[in-house]
Amino acid sequence: MSYEAIRVDIDAAAHVATVTLNRPDKLNSFTRAMHQELSAALDEVEAAGARALVLTGAGRGFCAGQDLADLDFTPGAMTDLGDLIDQYFNPLIRRLQALPLPVIAAVNGTAAGAGANLALACDLVLAARSANFIQAFVKIGLVPDSGGTWFLPQRVGMARALGLAITGDKLGAEKAESWGLIWQAIDDADLQGAAAQLAAQLAQQPTHAIAAIKQAMRSSATQTLDQQLDLERDMQRQLGASHDYAEGVRAFIEKRAPRFEGR
Repeated sequence: MSYEAIRVDIDAAAHVATVTLNRPDKLNSFTRAMHQELSAALDEVEAAGARALVLTGAGRGFCAGQDLADLDFTPGAMTDLGDLIDQYFNPLIRRLQALPLPVIAAVNGTAAGAGANLALACDLVLAARSANFIQAFVKIGLVPDSGGTWFLPQRVGMARALGLAITGDKLGAEKAESWGLIWQAIDDADLQGAAAQLAAQLAQQPTHAIAAIKQAMRSSATQTLDQQLDLERDMQRQLGASHDYAEGVRAFIEKRAPRFEGR
């Protein structure tokens, strides 16, 4: 499939896919067409058998959220933001969280509004040191969406989450790392290489187990300890019958590198 608002690159040998938001003149802000392309791209990535995904942006920004020029502000016919979120943003966030492969956000510049929360919906966030995260919603009289009111308190605590949401202030990459909002701040020149290297490393891991780890960790936010213990038991039972578990044990006994297949 050909794309206009994004780029898709799949390294079949490394089993790594890279999806680049590609509206650099608009800081890669979302239109409905871009949402549709990104949804199709994720289908393509899964169909290609990719075992790791890097999501990044073209130009000087990662993503500035919703492109306001794509909305209708005509009195009496204004775009229903709830419908927009239901149709586009929420399915995207849910899809990223549920993908059965590790997803790395390589935040190359400003990540604002829904763009910030798009990055936080990925499993691991690497950010250029010059990058920043902005919960810009309050600047136009809105509440953080695309999971922002869930991701922020979970990662940085209520005091910092409220501060970021209510002020709409920029949070630099190094402080975001120190607060635990992201995985790592990287020198700008090294960001894409570091993301590619991490993706290649993860693609060689037991990705079936990584998918289960993602599910288990996120379930812990809404479950009791007893429920989580039962989930761990059930997952361990399933994974203990998998190819990758048997291969990992054999490799350990034989003192060699494992050859995982994600099954």
